Amino acid sequence: MTHTEKMSPVEVRASISLASIYGLRMLGMFLILPVFAIYAEHLPGGQNHTLIGFALGAYGLTQALLQLPFGMASDRFGRKRVIYFGLLLFAIGSFVAASASDLYMIIIGRSIQGAGAISAAVTALTADLTREEHRTKAMAMIGMTIGITFALSLILGPAFYHLIGMPGIFAMTGGLALLAILVVKYAVPNPQISRFHSDAEAMPSKLKDVLRDKQLLRLNYGIFVVHAAQMAMFMVVPFALKETGGIDANHHWQIYLPVMIVSFLIMIPVIIYGEKNARLKPVFVGAIGLMLLAQVGFVFLIHNFWGVVMMLVTYFIAFNVLEASLPSLISKIAPAASKGTAMGVYNTFQSLGLFLGGTMGGYLSHRFGYSAVFVFGGGLTAIWLVFALGMTAPPAVKSRMFHIGEMSVENASKLAQKLADLKGVVEAVVLSEEGVAYLKVDMKHWDEQGVNELIARAN
Repeated sequence: MTHTEKMSPVEVRASISLASIYGLRMLGMFLILPVFAIYAEHLPGGQNHTLIGFALGAYGLTQALLQLPFGMASDRFGRKRVIYFGLLLFAIGSFVAASASDLYMIIIGRSIQGAGAISAAVTALTADLTREEHRTKAMAMIGMTIGITFALSLILGPAFYHLIGMPGIFAMTGGLALLAILVVKYAVPNPQISRFHSDAEAMPSKLKDVLRDKQLLRLNYGIFVVHAAQMAMFMVVPFALKETGGIDANHHWQIYLPVMIVSFLIMIPVIIYGEKNARLKPVFVGAIGLMLLAQVGFVFLIHNFWGVVMMLVTYFIAFNVLEASLPSLISKIAPAASKGTAMGVYNTFQSLGLFLGGTMGGYLSHRFGYSAVFVFGGGLTAIWLVFALGMTAPPAVKSRMFHIGEMSVENASKLAQKLADLKGVVEAVVLSEEGVAYLKVDMKHWDEQGVNELIARAN
């Protein structure tokens, strides 16, 4: 089976519908970011910005705790059941937050929202519904949906805040989660076979190795920093835009729209350059440096309107490049048979960053003022820059998967050896129990025909 075949209609339908599930849920998470701090200040308890920050980041803590267990539960109880349960939890949390009259109830609602940690189960279902050779495309569609949803949320959040208020946004996200349940039931195909996929799911036996891998730990710390700095920033920037520019929260989209357009236009060619020319490390390190520059700039310019706008553009260029390149680096660096575990750990670090960033952003702005928040973000980013400079340049490889069918362990081992000996194959793992060959290949020089012939003979 070659890589020139197109995705089947079922695979296209599964990829689009599951990407929309991610999108609907992420919309619920992101919509409140640009306006929540301003809204929460007027609630009982809102004069304490530490509480606001905790409310903003609370969902990250429960998500971090439950993300991997939910993925593993989906192996045992079924993908769709776990996704239904997670979406229902998310909806309940949204409605609790919508009806809240003080910050404490919002914290409870946000914690329940985060407990609906379905991302690992959705990824596993995507793997069930797509052939190995098309799985990367399906995962890319989900990743793209998350990026677009985030950008739209910064623009739509203030508009919805103006139209329906924060309780309305929470209620709407609860409604979207219930709608997502219907999408899962009626639009997402039922998998004919549901089994474990090393490329898409976390394996407990691989966790120790992944957590000991210094290269992966650098990347995990990185995604932790990216989201900690981001959540901390949203504890301050909404107030700064209001105070320095006289712009109320309803109109903050007028700032975010051009900022996001400019940052996307710059990010796309930078990522293409890094991937095509095997220059991901310089691009990556440069983006971290740019993020550090933004944090330092915010320290000194947070009370100047145009300074804030300029630093937002700088920050989001760096953020978009890093958000796009980090998963790519994980897949290049992680051992072929541990990619799912590496991504699971990575996603958990991301959620922990959301929690710590919101909480510390609230505490520092309350105790020491706005600039302290960016000193915190800058300190985390500076440490990351040092780690990244010492990183081994990632190999210029792409992951490829092939279906091989049932095979004895002995024959699988022999096939892996033959594949590894082919030109341009950097790593080859054949898992007899999954009926899959995982390869890392040099995209410019690998012997695709030779691989296809070996796989065909094995079948």
